[in-house]
Amino acid sequence: MLAGVSDVSTQVGRSFSGLRERLRDATANAHRELDAQLSSFDLTVLSGYRRFLQASAGALLPLEAALVQAGVAKMFPDWRERARSAAIAADLAQLGSAAQSTVSVPPLTRSGMLGTLYVLEGSRLGAKFLLKAVADAGDPRIGEATAYLSHGAGKRLWQSFLAKLQNEEACDEDEVIESARVAFAAFEQAADRA
Repeated sequence: MLAGVSDVSTQVGRSFSGLRERLRDATANAHRELDAQLSSFDLTVLSGYRRFLQASAGALLPLEAALVQAGVAKMFPDWRERARSAAIAADLAQLGSAAQSTVSVPPLTRSGMLGTLYVLEGSRLGAKFLLKAVADAGDPRIGEATAYLSHGAGKRLWQSFLAKLQNEEACDEDEVIESARVAFAAFEQAADRA
């Protein structure tokens, strides 16, 4: 999900600063800790990959539910394209398991939605690297259950999120950062329970 990638502050000769940079810096430790925790799942064996998906679903489902409850579709009209709960549920069903929420998260404000989405949309970058590990799996069932990791491939969801983040004027930056930390913590807690 997040492993193997760190947020870069320069892409294609363009400098991104401001809130994105502060978010990256303020959540760097949580990001590293979660990456280390998730790297303990062996994605090349069925039991390890299933546990990884269960851990990811444990946090993703309640985080996406909180986003919906807060009205994320008003902020991001393409929310249906972004939401991954159905994809992870399909993957787990393919592997003989069910997607379940295993953590609780607080309600979100507009600023909180941005912090949560920073984590969720950023995880797509790490998913590209995880797909490579899954491709090395000897069990074909693993390769057939990659809707979650490949969700949004070929779309510019991260870039469009960054554009919204950069242009969002009506937000409380401290609240954005705290919500991102809460989202990282939700994934850490869910991984502990998987």
